[in-house]
This record gives sequence, structure tokens and C-alpha cells, in this order.
Amino acid sequence: MPTQTPKSLDAWLKLLDSVRLPVPRASHERVRKALADSRRSLRDIAELMQQSPALALSVLREANHHTHGSLAEPAENLEIAINRLGLKRTEELLERLPVADIEEIPLALRQLQMISQHATQQANGLFANRLARLWQDIHWGSLLFLSPLWPMALAEPELLEAWELRVIHKGESAAKVELELFGIRLLALCEALADVWRLPAWVSHGYKVLQHERRWLVKALHIARDNDHPLRQQQQLDADPALRRWLSQPPNTVLLANGLALASQQGWDCPHTLRWEFLTCLFLQIPMDELQQQVHLQAVQSARYHATPGLAHPAHALIWPWSMRRVHRGLLPATPPSAESLAAWRKFCSQLLVQPSRFANALHLTSHARDALQACGMQRLMLLMVDKTQSNLRVHQIAGLPAAAASQTVIIHQNKLVQRLLSQPAQIRLTPSNFEQFEPLLPNGIAPLFKGEHLLLRSLSSNGRVVMVVIADQGGSPFSEISVQAFGKTVQCIERALTSFSNRSQ
Repeated sequence: MPTQTPKSLDAWLKLLDSVRLPVPRASHERVRKALADSRRSLRDIAELMQQSPALALSVLREANHHTHGSLAEPAENLEIAINRLGLKRTEELLERLPVADIEEIPLALRQLQMISQHATQQANGLFANRLARLWQDIHWGSLLFLSPLWPMALAEPELLEAWELRVIHKGESAAKVELELFGIRLLALCEALADVWRLPAWVSHGYKVLQHERRWLVKALHIARDNDHPLRQQQQLDADPALRRWLSQPPNTVLLANGLALASQQGWDCPHTLRWEFLTCLFLQIPMDELQQQVHLQAVQSARYHATPGLAHPAHALIWPWSMRRVHRGLLPATPPSAESLAAWRKFCSQLLVQPSRFANALHLTSHARDALQACGMQRLMLLMVDKTQSNLRVHQIAGLPAAAASQTVIIHQNKLVQRLLSQPAQIRLTPSNFEQFEPLLPNGIAPLFKGEHLLLRSLSSNGRVVMVVIADQGGSPFSEISVQAFGKTVQCIERALTSFSNRSQ
């Protein structure tokens, strides 16, 4: 795993190309036995392999790596790849791949691979029968279209989750978010990695369309929305032969299938899903009702084969009310503290209230305060105290933050929000409704440490003077109200402990 998140295309390519994707143990064992069975055909082995997308990708990459620089065309499907490698080298590759029980494979990777399998089911159901001679290209292009993101789901799952939350669920600008999180645009990275791995040409075609042919997409979508008037749609396409030729390209099936599978993860009536459904209707020249019936049927078929506990499959939402959407976990309240954590919290608080103070020095007291705040559910913490000069706030304790955060210093006269907190004990709770108002007022260096729109700032006093500021959140998620209430009681205990300690020192 990387020690530092890459920020350039070359650095990302180097990292993602080096990641070895784990293969589920059951799939690995089935394929190993099939390779040793002389009665099995290449097609049999290929069908077993594709049950594990990671294994299929690894074999295809290995075959294309061995032909790189030669005149041979890249292997476009698994049968060709196995034939080029030979059974012996395929078996040797299988033995080198990491193997894990399915529950040990990170959830983010399994979720993304399941979306790829769902896209393949959509592609086969919607397009493969109509374009029977091209079914292999449709099948493998659809399965591998998102594969450049699979190693990222293993190496940097938090970044992908943050991207989904901010771009899909909160509607932030994809360009802005991607440059902030990754340093580059995701589509450019996916296209570059597809070229490095020599993935099927239809995969690269999809990324080229999304980056360089958006004008065609917009023109097609403008016509596609007029789905209730097929004759008028046909007239518009006939009037623009270039657009009609562009739309009818078979490689577009891969992009349409993956667009449908990805968008339906959020909901069946969300704007993203409707856009891809309109475009697919125009490509197939069928009405929306008919398409949605087929798409829902394929989703159910996909769930039958690929849905597993813990994964969010769009077919589950087909029994929900039509307007209901899957809520990203980043928008759900944080998990409240467990009974064991609350028992520990009560113990910490009772120790803070002991008279006379049991603490040997200020660091001893603030470390105990930090532990109490963590026990009540706060995941990221910073405790700052006013220094002897009364001009700075210096960090005494941190939790859930990079070690470098411990060296933070806030100059009081340079920040009006800090001056307000130090004027008298006060609490400020940041939420999405007031975040834009308060975020620019936060001291320099604080906002990047506490990413998210949910934050608590509380100033604490001792003997009538504010001496400490606590900054806390629950990982950026909406607060659990139980934790907020416990936070309030905890800081009251810390205030009494500070006063008791100060009086003992005198």
C-alpha cells in the first residue's frame, strides 16, 4: 500500500500497475483443478476464470504483456489470452496470484467488481443478441471497462469513496474534486492504464468518448430525451448522418452498459440513470418502457449470480418506493458508541471529576480528556491550550490525525473565530447548512485535517478564563446525537478537572 497518495499520472500508473489483485479462494481452486483436467476446453476454463474478474484481468494482462512490442494484436478475450500463454504458463501465473477468502477481500474492491459484472449482464442482455457476431467484444469490454479502478479500490479505497460522496451524492464538480483528491482527472488515468495493460480496444473507446467526444454525447442525449416521438427522433438523426454514424458504433455498447450499471447504484429514477436509459433507447430504437423492463430484468439476473451479503446491488432497490435512493454511508449519522465504549467513557469522566485532582501535569490531564472524548465516539480530535504568553493556541493532544498535526500553532490575534471562542466558553457546531459560512473562518491548517461538513469546536474555561479549545468530529460523517450529548457532558467534566488541577497547583 502507498505511503503517500500519488498526484501525477506517472506516479498513479506506477502504483496501480504494481497492485496485485486478490483472487477468491473458491474461484482459484476451481480454475486450478480445471487447468489440470485434460478434458476441459479453453472455453470451459475461460468461463470459470471470469467468475473472478481479478483473475480474468490478470490472465489478459499477462498475455498482452508477453506480446507487447511485437506485431501481435492484443488478446481481446480470455480464450485467446489462455491460448497465447499456454496452459503451463497460465498455471504458473495462477500460483503467483494472491488468494483470499471472499470476506477477506476489501469491500470497496468487491463492490466495484460486482458493478462490472452487473454491467456485463446488462451488455449481454441488451446488445449481445442484436450484435451476435460481436458478443465477445461486448462481453469482455463491458467486464473490463472499470478494471483500471479495481487496483485503486484496493490501494486507495477512501479516495474513491470520497469521490462518490462528493460528486455523485453532493453534486460537486468532478474536475475540482478529482484534482483535489487524485491530482489528475480519473478518466485520463483510466484511459492511460487501459493502454498500458493493452485492454480491449472497446474499453479505450469508451474513455475517449467521455473525454473527447462529449459534444456527440450531448447532441445524442438532446434527441434521446424526445423518446415519446420516435418518428421525430428518426428525422433528427437522418438530418445529421455524422451523429447517426457516431451513435451506432458497436463499441458504444460497452459505455452504455457501464453507464447504466454505475448510475443505477444510486437509484432507478435519478438523473444519471435516466440519461443513460435515454441514450440506450436511442441506440436500440426502442421506447423507454420496453428498455426499463429489460434493464430491470437484467439487474435481477445479475443479482441472482453476483449479489453477496454486504454489497449494494441495484436490484435490491427494485422493491423500494420508486423515488427512494441509496444513501451513501458518508451521509448517514455516525455509529453511536457501543455499550463497552460508553462504560469506558463513564470511567474516564469519573476519574476527571476526582477531588483533589489526580493528574501529575497538564499533559496527563489532557491525555485523559482525549481518551474520554474518543470513548464517547469522537474519531478525530485536537485539544489546544492557550500558552503562557496568552498569544497562541498550542496543540496538547491529537487523535485520528496525522502526527504532523501535533505541531500546529494558532496565532490568536490572526483569527476572529478563535478570538470569539476565547472571549467566553462557547460551542460552534458546523453542519452542511452553515459550513460555507464558517469554513473560511477556521484557523489555517485546521480544515484540511477535519475534512467534511460536520465539526464541533468548543472552548473550555478554568477559574473564569478560557484556557482550552477542543475540535472534534466523527470522521466527517453526520454526528450521532448520542455522541454529541456525551461530548457536551465530557467537556463539562474536563472543565471541572482543569479547575481542580489549577487550584491544586496553586
